[in-house]
Amino acid sequence: MRTMLRIRVSPADARYGSGLVDGAFVMRLFGDAATELLVRHDGDEGLFRAYQFVEFLVPVAVGDYVEVEAEMLRVGRTSRDVAFVARKSVAGSSGAPQILNPPIVVARARGTCVVPLERQRPRG
Repeated sequence: MRTMLRIRVSPADARYGSGLVDGAFVMRLFGDAATELLVRHDGDEGLFRAYQFVEFLVPVAVGDYVEVEAEMLRVGRTSRDVAFVARKSVAGSSGAPQILNPPIVVARARGTCVVPLERQRPRG
């Protein structure tokens, strides 16, 4: 099961003078994608427990369009393992927007979410 979010980075998201956003911005998008994935799979939001790894590969700036994809890798009784990838599909930070075909991977991660007690699968 997969889900995808697509957003345009706004000036309010910038944390640095050059219009760059911090890594927490992409991590927030990963969390939003995980929430949607769990709602679709379990009917509830769940909670993020841990990231096994996170890689920031390319800077993200104001005006860029970012796509975040979350894919459920494993469904356990109380947890869900999720893989994330964030791609820049339009570079809008320097002059006229430029469509990136194929999109550029800006970050990757893998993490574990826990589901609410009432949604957990019975043992056995």
